[in-house]
Amino acid sequence: MKNGIKHKFIELAQCGIQFKADNDGPLKFSGHASVFNNVDVVGDSVMPGAFADTLKNREAPVRLRWNHFGPVIGKWLELKEDETGLFVEGELTPGHSTAEDVGASLKHGAVDGLSIGYRILDSEMRDEVLLLKELELVEISVVEEPANREALVSQVKSVIESATSLKELEALLRDAGGFSKANAAALISRVKGCLGDPGHADSKPEALSVPDFADLVDQSFNGLYDSLTQRS
Repeated sequence: MKNGIKHKFIELAQCGIQFKADNDGPLKFSGHASVFNNVDVVGDSVMPGAFADTLKNREAPVRLRWNHFGPVIGKWLELKEDETGLFVEGELTPGHSTAEDVGASLKHGAVDGLSIGYRILDSEMRDEVLLLKELELVEISVVEEPANREALVSQVKSVIESATSLKELEALLRDAGGFSKANAAALISRVKGCLGDPGHADSKPEALSVPDFADLVDQSFNGLYDSLTQRS
């Protein structure tokens, strides 16, 4: 069974986006959708060569999407590894209203950046850093609000650290984290299972790391994400 799809975001300023356009042709842009050897906020580092096999042997095209769950807004003309990371060149679909809106926002710097959708095929934990050695690239999105683990951790980290019990954490997730009552309860149930103490609602949440908690939330959305990305 394949691992679930994860997301990793790179800010627009780090992408090095450049534009190519003529008056009558589609808007083209290039830059980097992933940077090698950079330890991110959840302790992941994408290693050189991580995309080599997926770029060479992929059976389906890597989609160019809007916000991961949105429509396909164009196509990738070139995907390759260079010394910096994953270099991409994309072309937005002429006459597509969303694509044209996204293109205008890209040129104006009004979007947050790019985000890859991927599965981990090979990794290694070293000195508390997860080295991502081989990835299956599923899609790359232009994103307005990054739907990725980094954004997730930013949202829930302060909530987790301020909680003194799992019961309090559940309440904080609803009040400060924006989770519904059902989703917060479901997540806490999974946390209890990971802690190995499902019978004690007041177990301390600190035993589960922030990245591990982020993984639990990731898993909650993987089924929906898979179904959406397989439609087109």
